[in-house]
Amino acid sequence: MRALFVVLLLSLFAHADAKFPLIKGQALFLEFEKKRLVCLKFQNKPLNFFPHPKDENKVLAIFSLPYKNPPKSSKITAFYADKTSENFLIQGLDGNYSREKITIPAQKIFPPKAAQKRIQKERAEANAIYAHHTPKALFEGAFQLPLKSPITSAFGVARIFNEKVASFHSGTDFRAHVGTAIRAVNSGIVKIAKERYYAGLSVVIDHGFGIYSQYYHLSSLKVEAGQRVKKGQIIGASGASGRVSGPHLHFGIFAGGRQVDPLDFITKFNALFQ
Repeated sequence: MRALFVVLLLSLFAHADAKFPLIKGQALFLEFEKKRLVCLKFQNKPLNFFPHPKDENKVLAIFSLPYKNPPKSSKITAFYADKTSENFLIQGLDGNYSREKITIPAQKIFPPKAAQKRIQKERAEANAIYAHHTPKALFEGAFQLPLKSPITSAFGVARIFNEKVASFHSGTDFRAHVGTAIRAVNSGIVKIAKERYYAGLSVVIDHGFGIYSQYYHLSSLKVEAGQRVKKGQIIGASGASGRVSGPHLHFGIFAGGRQVDPLDFITKFNALFQ
């Protein structure tokens, strides 16, 4: 009887939903056997997956939890070649994000009407880029940081501008004097290389499989849109352009259809090579 009970218990556990905690604004990597997996679905829509960069027998899917209004629970369903399926339940957590106050020119918070059309156009352009999923790897190996410098503001910090308007920090700020060389964190294709209202002189690089890196508030650009760049290549110099209170580099990562904590993403991605 005891042996039968153990077998039944193992059988039930094998079909139980897998559960993963995930802090809002972070990414989760799910690994699957390449031969077994047929498709993934989230909210009845296909979820992209791609070859594991280190193991040819596996594939990966990136699931990112939004920072704003994250769901308490999300379900991903994997469908396998043997006609079975498995659910992965993502538990949304708030994390421990801090707050900070920033003072900047009023027109950067409440843009004049003349700038509204430009802002909307720039936002639409960026959203169209991030909606595209390059179905191949443009990156080469692990990611690196864009520069070696202390962090002055972490991802996810709740920000209050001029005591009035609240938002959250969508990237990581590195201390950098004007003119500091900024390097591509991995190989890819430049999608944006121009001056924008909020981000100032900006570079956005497509690394493939829906992974993009962002470099804002630059003082000069060394690349142009459509250009292929190599990991470690200088793409511009740090500055204080756009909505800033002083010179620095704002570095971001967009992956899994969301803006995510760039340092957390790089740590998790690079762990795939270990």
